[in-house]
Amino acid sequence: MLKFKWMFTLMMAAMFMPAVSQAASNSAWSDSYALEANGKYEKAAALMVPLLSKGDENELALLRYGWLNYLQGNFNDAIKAYKQALERNQRSFDARLGIALPLMAQQRWNEASRYLKQVLAQSPYNYLANIRMMACEEGLRKWETLTKHSLSLSAYYPSNATILVYLARAYAWQGKAALAKSAYRKVLVRVPGHLEASRYLNQ
Repeated sequence: MLKFKWMFTLMMAAMFMPAVSQAASNSAWSDSYALEANGKYEKAAALMVPLLSKGDENELALLRYGWLNYLQGNFNDAIKAYKQALERNQRSFDARLGIALPLMAQQRWNEASRYLKQVLAQSPYNYLANIRMMACEEGLRKWETLTKHSLSLSAYYPSNATILVYLARAYAWQGKAALAKSAYRKVLVRVPGHLEASRYLNQ
């Protein structure tokens, strides 16, 4: 009888342990998101560390770890985490878009552009990839390229103000004041009170 109780206890423990492990994992995710919402990025990232190399969600953990390091300004650590995520999934747009962010923060525009072009080659009208590419074009002072890019993209996202802001900047830097004002007026229609547009038009 004692032997049976002992075996039953072991069986129940074995059945319960995965549930405990799963609950702990779920808690780590929810706690990490809560900490991020409160601006505690370092603590939020620390909860991801045990999940980086194990489990079915290690790719997601790496993406999240990269993002949280980016928010802390740990740009090289962010790049490393995103690249590890890309190694696990070579098709990942998320990883490529993620790598671009810290590279852009370091003004490494050409390197960031390389990863964004990889996304655009597969998804030409991906919104985030295009917006970040336009930021790179601005950083590289490629005003004619930025003009063509923003004009083309605005046809696909006609309600979007950000694209028109890039268009207005491109015109302004080329000394095309009338066209810049026209673009900024369109920005104000979409975002009344937009500070950058208002300042340019009132100068």
